[in-house]
Amino acid sequence: MLFLPFFALVLIFFILAIALLRQLFLAIREKLTDKHRLLTIGLLTIVVCLTFFFPLGLINFDRISSDDLLVAQREGAANCMTTFKLKDNKTFVEKNMCFGVTEIRGNYKIVRDTIYFENVEVGRHEDGFYKFALIRPSIFDTDAKRFDLVRFKDFDDTTGHELWIIRNELNKPCY
Repeated sequence: MLFLPFFALVLIFFILAIALLRQLFLAIREKLTDKHRLLTIGLLTIVVCLTFFFPLGLINFDRISSDDLLVAQREGAANCMTTFKLKDNKTFVEKNMCFGVTEIRGNYKIVRDTIYFENVEVGRHEDGFYKFALIRPSIFDTDAKRFDLVRFKDFDDTTGHELWIIRNELNKPCY
């Protein structure tokens, strides 16, 4: 279902790019005399360039929100990316980018070595979310210098879902 809006947006982008090229061709043929056409070229150039260089939007709301204490991510099939962040204001955000962006938000609490997820607001096309997570040494690292965030659906889940931790400041003192 997400393919249709994705392809519609890609089609609109290419239509705007072709319209820009057509307007450029006509402006050169008219020797740059039509001010209305030059204004149209300027606006089309701004829209196409902004869309190309900032496909996720102009405002990065992550920079406005609180600091990240833990960042974990994993690339899946078809170049899909899952990024999970624990914030210092006891909230978490998970973004799944795969033919669209799905965002899951909620609160967390840490009890001993376990991170529990609470008040979870699931994104579109999501049925549920994990109940808790553990930080474990990565099974892919023999030096035990890298760690994984292993999330579990419930207490009966024995395998969990691993994300690779790329930044961990959970033990950093708060001033």
